[in-house]
Amino acid sequence: MTRVKGGTVTRRRHKKVIKSVKGQYGTRGRLFRRSNEAMMKSLWYAYRDRRARRRDLRRLWITRINAAARQNGMSYSRFIHALKQANIELDRKVLAHIAVYDPETFSAIVEEAKAAA
Repeated sequence: MTRVKGGTVTRRRHKKVIKSVKGQYGTRGRLFRRSNEAMMKSLWYAYRDRRARRRDLRRLWITRINAAARQNGMSYSRFIHALKQANIELDRKVLAHIAVYDPETFSAIVEEAKAAA
């Protein structure tokens, strides 16, 4: 069986990996093996932190809704329960945006939720 040399393919793959970690400190941006380790770790961090970002944003939205609801005389949990009873289907992202940028509308939503509760 004849020998197959994969030099060009290997070089292309190595260059792609090294280019993806360009700017990293020391050998992590120069040597293939260290670059590959750095790339794999960075991809793992990116995957993990995409999920962590969703958790963090949800916590932020809940905090903002809670603060705005308390300014209108309601706790967060009672407010969310009242929204469900009033069939107001706004998610936490939208509620937090309204609470920050349009407090009058948020107050109206709270009053409607109070009426339904």
